[in-house]
Amino acid sequence: MQTSEQAYLQLLKDCLEKGERKEDRTGTGTISMFGYQMRFPLAEGFPLLTTKRVPFKLVASELLWFIKGDTNIKYLLQNNNNIWNEWAFKRWVESSEYNGPDMTNFGLRSQSDEQFARSYEEQLAIFKERVLNEDEFAAKYGELGDVYGKQWRAWRTTRNDVIDQLADVIHTIKNNPDSRRMIVSAWNPEDIPSMALPPCHTMFQFYVSGGKLSCQLYQRSGDIFLGIPFNIASYALLTHLIAHECGLEVGDFIHTLGDAHIYLNHVEQIQTQLSRETRALPKLVLNTDKTSVFDIELEDLAIEGYDPHPTIKAPVAV
Repeated sequence: MQTSEQAYLQLLKDCLEKGERKEDRTGTGTISMFGYQMRFPLAEGFPLLTTKRVPFKLVASELLWFIKGDTNIKYLLQNNNNIWNEWAFKRWVESSEYNGPDMTNFGLRSQSDEQFARSYEEQLAIFKERVLNEDEFAAKYGELGDVYGKQWRAWRTTRNDVIDQLADVIHTIKNNPDSRRMIVSAWNPEDIPSMALPPCHTMFQFYVSGGKLSCQLYQRSGDIFLGIPFNIASYALLTHLIAHECGLEVGDFIHTLGDAHIYLNHVEQIQTQLSRETRALPKLVLNTDKTSVFDIELEDLAIEGYDPHPTIKAPVAV
């Protein structure tokens, strides 16, 4: 049986060898496959890739941001997490209130135009500083719309009721663990237009067997090189946290992908990653004094024994 990391590396190989060239929303171009599944036995170790460094604190702070029901990047910036910046920044530079240098097609041009890249970094620094220090600006331009946290914790119905999907699922795991309805959905068609980015990881389901909690994620769209390693670690962490609250051991994380794709400007980086040997997976350490997932803070989470190969940088397609 494949180990956790080998399952991911096989995805990289399969997409390179069997995928088809497709155009995409960002204009970058991809190699794409449709329909793919990986399984990660969580008792093997925490599935943080070792063939390149995946920053655990970024994974953890983003997940806690979702769990809190937050949709504003201010919390992320306070924790030195910049992974959602591009979408919020894009909204600002395309607004009538922005009066800096032209940032048209900034996601593409900043990779090839040196002078533009400098302007981009300068304007992004200004943007981040204002989000952190100006409440009114943060409320307007740090906000990403009704993204994951809103759907997980405060799904609003047509009757104007609010559903806390995550709390409801935890209650069901504790009280009716054989239920087949332990599902959280982030895909809310009515709210899609208000989101800076429609949810890529659209729904997840829990399953209890033999005193172990497993989780399956359906992801409609996955950037295999940059995004999916984060998603694997994030949902593994979520499974650990909820298992801890419910008094269960961890089972498997199953990752089901719709459009799994490699951006054309990531191929060289992937070849580097595939040339590396895997190393032992690290261990997740939780503060067991915290009994509720909703009380967990970043300082309650740690990774031990993580010895990855160096980071491999690649541009984000926005």
